[in-house]
Order: sequence, then C-alpha cells, then structure tokens
Amino acid sequence: MSNDTPIQYGKVTATYFWDDGSGINGDTGAPASGEPMQKGLFSSPSWPLGTEGYVVYEGKKAEFFIGDRGPGVPSNDCDVLLDMDGQTFAELTGESWNDSSLTVSGGNGHLYDVEYFITEWGDGNGTEGAPHPFQQPDNKCEGAVEPVPEEVSQKKDDEEKKEEEKKEQEKADQKAEEQKKEEAEKKEAEEQAAAADDSDGSDDSGVTAETAANDLSGVQLTGAGDGVLGGTGLLALAIVPAVLIALFFAWTRRPAGAHAGAEGEGRGLTARSGGSHSLGSLIDRLRGRRD
Repeated sequence: MSNDTPIQYGKVTATYFWDDGSGINGDTGAPASGEPMQKGLFSSPSWPLGTEGYVVYEGKKAEFFIGDRGPGVPSNDCDVLLDMDGQTFAELTGESWNDSSLTVSGGNGHLYDVEYFITEWGDGNGTEGAPHPFQQPDNKCEGAVEPVPEEVSQKKDDEEKKEEEKKEQEKADQKAEEQKKEEAEKKEAEEQAAAADDSDGSDDSGVTAETAANDLSGVQLTGAGDGVLGGTGLLALAIVPAVLIALFFAWTRRPAGAHAGAEGEGRGLTARSGGSHSLGSLIDRLRGRRD
C-alpha cells in the first residue's frame, strides 16, 4: 500500500462486506477487480479500481485498495460511499470477525465520519475526484471531499525533509569515505616509493656489501689455503732468505780441498753455478724453481 502524501481527503459513512463467491450473507460474487477477497480490499461506487489509500477511525488506521464496486443502493443520495472488508471493519471497531457467518460481532453495520486519505489513483475503471452514488455519475458528492488536514501535510513535509536530510548525510558520508580511501592510497604509494629509494646502490646496504666483499678478499689473501699467497706460502717466503744466508756462509768457509774435490767431480754447488758464489744467483735459481 502507498503511504505518500494524500492527494484527496474527506469523511464518509462506511459499511462492510465480504464477497468471496460463497453466497453467504448476501454475497454477490467475486470482486470486480479480479483480485481474491482479502483484508484491505475495499469497495467504492465510483473511484477507479486499484486506487490506494488509508482510513482513520477513532485513532485507528488501516490501509486499503479499491478492488470492487459498491455499495449499491445504500450509496444513493451520497449516503454510504465506502464499503470496507469485514476484517478491517472489525479491527477498527474493536470487534471480532466470524469466518463462518461472514459477520462482525456487536451488530454495528455502519461507521460514521470515517476519514479517508487517497494517496494514489488506480488505473482501472472508475472516476477520480469526489465520489458519486453507484451508477449515478452526474450526482457528485462534493461534501465528501475536504482539504487535507494541515497537521497531516506538515507531518508529511517533515518526513520528506528528514528523508532528504538523510540522503544528503549519506552522500556526505560516502564522499568522506572516498576521500579517506584516496588519502590512504596516496600514503601507501609514497611509502612504496620511499622503500624503493632505500633499496638502490646508494644506501647503507650497498656499502656493507662492498665492505664485505673487500673483507672477504683480505681473508682469502691471509687465510689458510693452497694458493701461492696463502698462510703456508707467506711462512715459506719468510724462512727461505734465512736458510739461503746460512748456506752461503757455510759454503764460503769450506776447505780448499773440498773445493777441488767438488770441482773435480763436477757436482759441487760452485761447479753448477759456473764458479760463482753469488748469493743473488742462488736466490734467482731458487725462485725459478718455485715459479
């Protein structure tokens, strides 16, 4: 049912009915709209089928739609201009509905000064505006139409204003959320850029890597190993000069006979070196062998 701003308001006398095709209690057949009989289905002698609205009686409210034609003769002289379904009639009067007899308890069949509010005209057969008696289109019941109460219009205006404010707030919240998201993305991009700058060759990690490489080469030069400049090689280079000097002095102090014998046999150190006792010559030979 529609709850929009009323487009027509008035007061009428109403009765009740329940036409479900059972033939009970004056049942005249199924509703003219083709809709099954149900709570909220009202009958009007003239309004378009499908018209929507609500009624208020003694502070109680009930929604309705026009789904049938009626009342018939009771509508003459603009007397009864609205027929409610029996269940709604029972609720508004505080009575009970009997599904077997299709009647409302209490025996009251008429309600006077029922306020009606039409919120939307239907697109079915019928006439908009002031109601008229059944099959009497020229007899307009203008007295059944009044200006919409100011408090109703004001209440609706307030509701519309609140709804508009709610929409504006939702838009503002959405905009703030989008701005917050953009700022977060911008910050993340800046952090990623800063991290990329820190990872290039100019940072501390590059210097550390280069230093580590130099330290490693130094360890290879001085540490134990099989290379020429390993720990064993350096020790040998330190010992060889001392050994050579000792050999040289020992050779130069040998007796002459020993020189001669050695020369005769051609196996002495002097014979091999062409009679030269040069320490430099002996060192050169030793170096030649290592190379």
